[in-house]
Order: sequence, then structure tokens, then C-alpha cells
Amino acid sequence: MQDLILSPDEISHYHQQGYVIPRFCLPPEMVTDLQTTLDALIQANPDVRPEKLVSAHIEGQQQGKNGDGVAGSRKFLDLAMYPPLVEMVSQVIGNDVALWGCQVFCKPAEHGFETPWHQDGQYWPMRPLATCTVWIAIEPSLTTNGCLRVIPGSHRNQVLHPHLHEDRTDLVLNQRAADGTFDESDAVDLELHPGQMSLHDVYMIHGAKANTSGLRRSGVAIRYMPTTSHFDRSLHPSAGKTGLSLNFATRPIWLLKGQDACGLNDFAVGHPT
Repeated sequence: MQDLILSPDEISHYHQQGYVIPRFCLPPEMVTDLQTTLDALIQANPDVRPEKLVSAHIEGQQQGKNGDGVAGSRKFLDLAMYPPLVEMVSQVIGNDVALWGCQVFCKPAEHGFETPWHQDGQYWPMRPLATCTVWIAIEPSLTTNGCLRVIPGSHRNQVLHPHLHEDRTDLVLNQRAADGTFDESDAVDLELHPGQMSLHDVYMIHGAKANTSGLRRSGVAIRYMPTTSHFDRSLHPSAGKTGLSLNFATRPIWLLKGQDACGLNDFAVGHPT
């Protein structure tokens, strides 16, 4: 199966540019189901900004909420475990694959928050830093409504650049890549139709403009890491100044393919006993 997911050219593009939009996309019936699941997720979390639905794949265990303060849905976990996605990811990060995160980013029409330019590694506790994010459009994600934007090649040196904290309440994230880190004129807009997806590297500089259009923009970002890295629960990147509710100490992770190559990952914490 995996030879049919990403072509050699797509794999090369991912490694050279730090991202790729594959020809593969979700079947229409899955997209329709995801749209229904998205609406149910938003309704179940009226106290959480729809851009900040962290751990959407983890159902609530205490008072209806998971460890990241969201009432998640099993259907997003099923999506993250969808065999073609796992096979596709293994083509770019290797055959030992773990699922460790899943966040829904839904930017309401007219007042959807900006996602400042950043690198994901600024926020995450695995060492060495390594993750492939699969960003799947649930609804149209266009330049006009704040689609994902990337700086091609910004991942190549595997450098985590300085980030500045912004004490604002109108941002999805509160860590912004420092001025001078990159040239914004190099940015590429990743427009996606429902069911299409992009993959990007943990060091890729990316962001998204605020949604001031009349069209809601929603997608789900699924985070996969090679198990050559350790999901180190003792780390607290950004010292709680992320703008998100993140509880890595008790977050469950799943081994989806292969073995725990580093021998340090705990796949029992956070799972029901």
C-alpha cells in the first residue's frame, strides 16, 4: 500500500522543501463524516476557542474533558489511525511511527484568530525534535479565509530559531518567530479543498492569517513522530506561555507501526486501565 500513497517526487519535495501536498486525499464519505464530527466537537466545547481544540482525538475522562481541557471525539482518533495516513507518514519519517497529538483548528468566519509565524518544535517535548504533521482540510482552506502558509526550505538546517512571546488574546499561539528569522516574501499559501491535506516538518516555519472572510476555515492537524525520538514528559517547552492548554505529562501516545526504536517512550500513561 505505502508505495501507492506518496510518489518518489512527493517524498523528495517533502524532504527538500519541508512540506508537500500529496495527490492522495480522503474519500468523500469520510469528509462528510468529519464535517459532522467537527460541528459536534465545537458544540461539546462551548468554552474553548474553536482554533484551540487540542487533543481532539482524546475523549474526556474527568468531567467530560481530557487532560488538555477538551471533550474530544473517538472519530478523530480513528482518523489518525487510518492506515493510508500512517503508511504515508512512514514514507517520510521511517517505519517506527507513534501518534502523539491531534488538534482541530477552526477559524470562524469574520473573526478567526491569526496563527503567527512559528516552528512547531518551539512547543513540543520530544527529543530529538522530529514530527510529521498531517494537516487535513475539513472545509475549504483558502488564501481568502486564512489558509496555512509555509516558508519553503526553512527546515533544512534543523535549527530552532528564537521566538518572542506575545501577550495577546487574539492569537491561536503566543510564540512568534523573531523578526529577521525568515523572509515573508518567500511564503507559499497551501490552499486545500475538503479532504485534501499537506504534510510538514517539525522545523518548518509556518503560520496563517486571521480569517476576516465570510467563510469558516477548519482543518485537523495530526502529529506523528518517529520512535527514534523520546516523548519526554518532563519537558515543558515555552514554560506554559503557548496560548494553549497543554498537559504532556499525562497525554496518551500510541505506537501505530513498528517498535519503540529509542526504548524510552511510555505508551501506557494516559490510557484507560
